[in-house]
Amino acid sequence: MKILRAAVAVAALLSLMMIVLPGDAPGQTPPEQPDMTIDAAARAEVFHAIIKRLDEVYVFPETATRMGAALRARAAKKEYEQITSAREFARKLTADLQEVSRDKHLRVRYSHRPIPPRPERREPTAEEREQFRREMSRINFGFERVERLPGNIGYVDFRGFFAPELGRDTVASVFNFLSNTDALIIDLRKNGGGDPEMVALICSYLFGSEPVHLNDLYWREGNRTEEFWTQKEVAGKRYTGKDVYVLTSNYTFSGAEEFSYNLKNLKRATIVGETTGGGAHPGGGFRINEHFQMFVPAGRAISPITKTNWEGTGVEPDVKVPADQALKVAHLSALRKAFEKTTDEELKDALRRQIDSLQKEVGALQTAK
Repeated sequence: MKILRAAVAVAALLSLMMIVLPGDAPGQTPPEQPDMTIDAAARAEVFHAIIKRLDEVYVFPETATRMGAALRARAAKKEYEQITSAREFARKLTADLQEVSRDKHLRVRYSHRPIPPRPERREPTAEEREQFRREMSRINFGFERVERLPGNIGYVDFRGFFAPELGRDTVASVFNFLSNTDALIIDLRKNGGGDPEMVALICSYLFGSEPVHLNDLYWREGNRTEEFWTQKEVAGKRYTGKDVYVLTSNYTFSGAEEFSYNLKNLKRATIVGETTGGGAHPGGGFRINEHFQMFVPAGRAISPITKTNWEGTGVEPDVKVPADQALKVAHLSALRKAFEKTTDEELKDALRRQIDSLQKEVGALQTAK
């Protein structure tokens, strides 16, 4: 998730990819980079900046206070004095903060390459907007693959919820292509999150025109709550009255978890795969100095159905299987339902053959485990 929309700061536009790409998902490590040596002064600068920032914006003020107290207690025990590796210092601080908060979005990052100061917020120029549009187009707004699987089952491999104001036409074309399939599988196993507005847009295609309340985001700053609903009108064909499956892994994170959580609680999809990463606190990046930055959660998701979220627990699948088996298991389920519904004997024979073949493949995967 992200705090800022594309029309806000230029820096937010240019750093959007860093914030919402799956690099913050659990189990994902940033690209390896050279380490650097830090001294006591550098450690102190980072240490105090982190505590100050948490006190100012972290979504739970009481937790921010507890994290600050925990860091000070560790410093008093001289736990940080012997750390001269910048990479290790960032790792240690992240672990210590998460031990108190249990917040998987909250993390400290080291960068060997100097991090430039953020400019003052202003409207992006036409050139900057065009650069952002090109970047989003280059990754096809997160849509990696769209196809029709055997048995007329739709499949979408979707890697990130990006820029709905720019990706609207792409979303429409995806659902137009899928409109004649009998069931749909949405693969979020490699999706690390993104913009909640894009989550709402794609959810809109799975419901009718009557708006459905999906999720709320509470922000500490301003003590405000932002509501997210499905849209009355969409540019493409809606996908209603048909089964939907969502594939998840322990990599599935943040906005991708919201999408799964929304559809599960609204009983609109069957979740197949692994429990997701457990990150429900959106926020923003904060530059500490030239070589350290942190992601600070400033808000929290609140489901209108459960009155809570998936932070720290993840989204539990309806059908729990290893991630590498999820697609075949979901496909098999969709084929079986299609077989039960059809009265066409020729189609039944074709589906039976596909079911038998796929069942053998699933059995082989399970045996190999």
